[in-house]
Order: sequence, then structure tokens, then C-alpha cells
Amino acid sequence: MKELKALNKRTAPKSVMPEKIIQFGEGNFLRAFVDWIIWNTNQKTDFNGSVVVVQPIERGMADWLNGQDCLYHVNLQGKENGQPVNTLERIDVISRALNPYTQNQAFMALAEQPEIRFVISNTTEAGIAYDDTCKFTDAPASSYPGKLVQLLYHRYKTFNGDPTKGLILMPCELIFLNGHHLKECIEKYIELWKEDLGADYADFKVWFEKYNYVCATLVDRIVPGFPRDTINEIQQKISYKDNLVVKAESFHLWVIEKAENMTVEQLKNEFPADKAGLHVLITDDEKPYHARKVTLLNGPHTVLSPVTFLSGVNIVRDACEHPVLGKYIHKVQFDELMQTLDLPMDELQKFAGDVLERFENPFVDHQVTSIMLNSFPKFETRDLPGVKIYLQRKGELPQGLVFGLAAIITYYKGGKREDGTPIVPNDDQKIMDKLAELWATNDTKKIAEGVLAFDYVWHEDLNKTVPGLAELVKKDLDLIQEKGMLEAVKTIL
Repeated sequence: MKELKALNKRTAPKSVMPEKIIQFGEGNFLRAFVDWIIWNTNQKTDFNGSVVVVQPIERGMADWLNGQDCLYHVNLQGKENGQPVNTLERIDVISRALNPYTQNQAFMALAEQPEIRFVISNTTEAGIAYDDTCKFTDAPASSYPGKLVQLLYHRYKTFNGDPTKGLILMPCELIFLNGHHLKECIEKYIELWKEDLGADYADFKVWFEKYNYVCATLVDRIVPGFPRDTINEIQQKISYKDNLVVKAESFHLWVIEKAENMTVEQLKNEFPADKAGLHVLITDDEKPYHARKVTLLNGPHTVLSPVTFLSGVNIVRDACEHPVLGKYIHKVQFDELMQTLDLPMDELQKFAGDVLERFENPFVDHQVTSIMLNSFPKFETRDLPGVKIYLQRKGELPQGLVFGLAAIITYYKGGKREDGTPIVPNDDQKIMDKLAELWATNDTKKIAEGVLAFDYVWHEDLNKTVPGLAELVKKDLDLIQEKGMLEAVKTIL
């Protein structure tokens, strides 16, 4: 085994570029997704910008990052155009990392840097929140939007309200319309701290609303994180002792909805990631892409899992490559769910094809049981809208999706699989109790109608709102009981 060098700017080359981006969050996702995108954008366009990382909570990884001069490797693994992908790239786009709880002066001084233009964040879903106990004088405010208002106000004062010194905010938190929520929180803090802002209150509020640009974004890349199982092999390959390697799938997609006070072209000119050949889509409406992801990525997952597990297959990739289950997944995705969306069909087919390659990732053994958690609420948000739209558009129910619902109901019966593997459903106790009560009747008509009437899950009675659904679910339940899952699947293909 060769001797490993410490990874830092003395042992590896590191670019020096103007700091253009403040990034709240130093975790695996941002480093393997956003920072990787910015690194590629620097390589392939004239963007020429680096990232200052701000640790959003008191305990984090800023010291770890600085210990390696913010250098680290991204290990991308997946399948593209039918071929396996396994790459290692050294990312040098982060200039430094700050902890605002111990370096508040340095944090606030970021507002004084004229070339700063973007703020990117991933502070978890709980991070974009308004907390009225935050004080303007806190150093720093505990909430992320609070810290942001402190920074924005300091910038406003430093540059005397210069219209060109506003910032472009691109949150990456996994919340639908995350930018809209962030903007609301910022506006609430401006009101909460009205007295602290004093005579500047009205002008600062106008400056924020006119000359700062809050975008909503949709992010998509699976990032397992630090590759514990292969780290020794990776470090030997790169010849560095890198303790911050991040493993991620090769697929990536970043949809950025431009702020309401700017144009798509303005944002593309300022952030030219799409010109770097990356899957970064700048648009005036994120909603259809959100619907596409939930429908064509999450939707098939939810129904393939019980069908696959009860057919005796445990891994998503193996299901996709199975002669029967693969056809079922294709039917649900291409023939049913895709028909319920409103984007151009060639775009949808490309995305669905990418999704299948992600499901077939040769480097990830994705257990279908890990997807089964809370299956009923998942079906309600991911698949039920498709059932309704398909019925409305085609005049009939989508057989594959309805069969998937029957498979979930069967899975929640519990017991053992044919090979003796325990079936262990995991959901809200109220849902578990209801399914146990219904299965105790041993009457598939009562089971189907009881599940569909359970407004705790559906917030409506599906027996009344989706004609024919109860009858088809009962028929599928009977088929599964009589033939077993795999043979039952064949009847709808």
C-alpha cells in the first residue's frame, strides 16, 4: 500500500477565485451537488467564482473543511446510456468555511464584499422557519432566515442601498416552493425587527423586495455521503488521506425558478451553469418539474416496492431487470403515470429513462423494504393524483397503479413471504390498527372499501370520489390471494 499524503493546498493544487457565493450548509449534499455544479461551471464557463461556506448551526463541519483547506473528492457512481459510471474528482471551489457562532465578525464582514452575489442554502426542511424569539442583536440570530436578514441589512448599510448590491437567493431545502417560504420568513423578520431598523426600515424593506432575488429550486441527486465501505480503496486511488470524500449518484438535476422581479435570461447570464453542459434548468415555473419528479421517480418507487418484495425480490435494480417485474415498472411509469403530466412527451420520456437508469444503479443495493415505510401516505401524495387524472383523461382506471395499491394493502396484512421472510409493515399506528382490523374480517370487499373510506389517509372517501376503484382493488386482492403476487402481476401486463 502506498503512503498517503494529507490533502491540503500545499500538497494539491487549489484555484483562487473571487468569492461570489455564500453557502449556508457544509454537509454532504451541498458539497456533492451544488459545489460540484459550481466547480464544473468554473471549468467550462467564465463564471470564475468560489464559495464561502457558513455553518448554519453551532456544531458542524467548518473546522473539518478548513483542516483540508476545503479540498475534497466527489465519487460519482451510477449508470449512464447503459454504461456504468464510477468517477473521482477533486473539488476546490470552496475558499473557506466560517462558524458564525465563534466568528460572527468574519461572518458579517461577508456583507461588505462587493463581488458576493449569490446565497445558496440547505439547512434541512426545518431550517427555513420563522422564530419570533430571535433578536436583531443576537450574534448571530439562531434561525437561518434571521441570519440572512442580519447579513442583508449590513450589506444595505455598507453600500448605501446600492441597487446593484442585492443578492440572488437559491435555497435547496427539500420544501416545495422553498424560495417562497424563505422570502415570507425574511419579510416577517423585517417586520419583527422594525424598531431595531429604525429610520432605515422602509427603505431597507424596499431595497430587499426590489433588488434582491429569491428563487425557488428543485434539487435531485441521491447522495449516500461518506463511503465507509470503500474509503481505503478510494484513498489509495487518489493517493491522499481525504476524510471528506462524498459518494453520490451520477445523475443530477437542478431546476431553478427565477425570482418574480427578474427574467429567465437575467438569471442565466448571471449563473451560466446550463452553458457548462449541466442538467441545470432555469425556468419561470418550477411546479411542472416538481410534479414530474414526484410522479415519475417517487410514484413508481411506492408501488414497485410491495409488488417486488411480495414477489420474492429484495433489490430495486433486480426488480427492474426481472422479466415480469421490469414490465410492470415500465407499464406504471410510461403507460400510466407519464400520461398524467403536462410537460412535452419527449422531455418526460427522457426523464423517465434516466429514472430507470437510476433504479438500475449497479453500485447501490437499494432495498425495497426501505421504501415501504409509510406507504399509504406516500401513495396518497405520489400516486393517487395520477389515478384520478388518468381516469379523467382516459375514461378508465390505470391497472398498474391500482394493482400497486392492492399490493400495499396485502403487504400490510403482515405474516411471511412464500420463502419464509417476515413481512413487517411500518407506518402510523392508527393506519396499522385499521389494516389489522380490516384483514381480520377476511372479506376482500370489506377490506377494499374500508381502506378507501379511511379519511385519516385520503382526507376523502375514495369509494365515492373514484368510481370503480373499490371493485378493481377487490379484484386485485382476490387475484393476489389466489395466485400469489408474481402470477397475479402477469394478469395485468
